[in-house]
Amino acid sequence: MSDVVASDSAAIHLNRVCKVFGKPGTDAEYRAVDGLDLDVRLGQMLAILGKTGCGKSTIFNMIAGLTEPTSGTVRVSGRDPFADFDWFRGKIAIVFQSDRLLPWRTAIQNVELGLEMLDAPAAERLTVAQLWLTRLGLGGHEHDYPHALSGGMRQRVSIARAFATNANILLCDEPFSALDVLTAETLRTDFLDLWIEGKLPIKGVILVTHNIEEAVLMCDRILVFSRNPGHIVEEIKVNLTQPRSRVEPAFHDLVERIYVALTARPAASPPRVAPDRIPGMGIEMALPRASANLLAGLIENLAAAPYNGKADLPVIASALHMEVDDLFPVAEALQLLRFAEIEGGDIRLTDNGKQFAEGGTDDRKKLFQRQLLAYVPLAAHIRRVLQERANHTAPRSRFRDELEDHVTAESARQTLQSVVAWARFSEAFAYDARSETFSLENPT
Repeated sequence: MSDVVASDSAAIHLNRVCKVFGKPGTDAEYRAVDGLDLDVRLGQMLAILGKTGCGKSTIFNMIAGLTEPTSGTVRVSGRDPFADFDWFRGKIAIVFQSDRLLPWRTAIQNVELGLEMLDAPAAERLTVAQLWLTRLGLGGHEHDYPHALSGGMRQRVSIARAFATNANILLCDEPFSALDVLTAETLRTDFLDLWIEGKLPIKGVILVTHNIEEAVLMCDRILVFSRNPGHIVEEIKVNLTQPRSRVEPAFHDLVERIYVALTARPAASPPRVAPDRIPGMGIEMALPRASANLLAGLIENLAAAPYNGKADLPVIASALHMEVDDLFPVAEALQLLRFAEIEGGDIRLTDNGKQFAEGGTDDRKKLFQRQLLAYVPLAAHIRRVLQERANHTAPRSRFRDELEDHVTAESARQTLQSVVAWARFSEAFAYDARSETFSLENPT
């Protein structure tokens, strides 16, 4: 495989990259990403956008030098970060969803941390840290500890720490998703102002997100990913001038186009084999993070006027005052459970969805349980194990370890969290969080 980047302007180049979790070539194999080609060019903001489980975090970690690909090559400025990590230090800065500040260090000391790791002189660290705290609106808070700062202020410190390292590329892993709507919008605007005015040391930005509007607001280029395994389904160039407005027809058209790309059906139907033989479709299937109450609420809203069973996803998101990244997991869960169908950016209730909307509490639970056990392999697997055991109980670790044979520990945790919430609602089985035990007795 060639070590040469695709073009002189490509700061990051991924060539036929594949990442496999579990043991390759066995039933435990899970391909998070497969055959990925990707260039990140200087002077551009790139969004990596997709549903849960499409490999966004895996791609992020490979570019960041945190995990090696199973096959293929990752190159930063033409060099292999995994072979020359000392050279790689300082070339890429990272901002995570959480601020990850050290609680025993002040704001300015936290900003200096990245420079300390690069062995910068003390005087330079202090000057640079002060500069970025001031530019990000934190002048006067240099000596405050994290506990004295709001969530938005802490994230500004985290961003200042990244800028201070003078890296070429900034990796952002949903940096605004943990903030309230107003704070996130203000921070996005401040970030964009610095970028547009040329006041940032970074030459390129990679934004990993599942927030469609955020991607259109900020980025010049959007890569829409699908999953099983993670791959690019569409590349969208955003030619709107900055600053951008959500009310512009062109903005709405781009959002709609992304919804259509994310909800498009595969060109050909998959082979008719058992679900547990399709990678990512067995018990390790990534489950949307959506509570049963949110699922029921969306069904009820879709069933009522003016939608009468069918709605445009961006329209109903606006009507329900939901961010698109909050709505999509709920809609996706309804599709998984066959309560709704999503296609072309629209969501439509199925007959099961209409039946759920019209049913009483007991009828809803029975219907939900039937759909859960029919279409979520992990739920059916847990219930089957519990039924086969004499005491009808099993420890959480029993299923966690199975999942971790296929996916990461974090993905396993989230998957179990979702299946527990849905099973409790439908009384498919019970889970005691204190003893971390599943059972069939008195589901609550």
